[in-house]
Amino acid sequence: MSRRAMEQPRRITDSFPRRRRGPGRAPGRLKDKGKDKDKAQVKAKVRDSPRAAPQSPPDPALLDMLRRFDLSWEYGPCTGITRLQRWERAQALGLSPPGPVRDALLEHRDDPNVTYSLWHEYEL
Repeated sequence: MSRRAMEQPRRITDSFPRRRRGPGRAPGRLKDKGKDKDKAQVKAKVRDSPRAAPQSPPDPALLDMLRRFDLSWEYGPCTGITRLQRWERAQALGLSPPGPVRDALLEHRDDPNVTYSLWHEYEL
């Protein structure tokens, strides 16, 4: 057997030079410039700010209705815009989107689970 056949199989990463890390911080750690002072300021701001009332999760039937609206291609694509923007665009194009969807979107305007479509977290 040849010497090359006895070696371990090569990987694609073997062809790239490895960067050597010098002594100092661990990989993935950022420098601590004024970190303690910033933390204290943030904690003070959070402590002094009035707490908002916790939002109750939206009704599952409402979320199901909005999910069906997202999946209805007759109202156009829904990526990159909010549900309300999509509803208004469909209305402007004369596609007559469902009125209860708009009412729900206006009622729960501050809830991201209601405001954004199913694909909100995916990149375009």
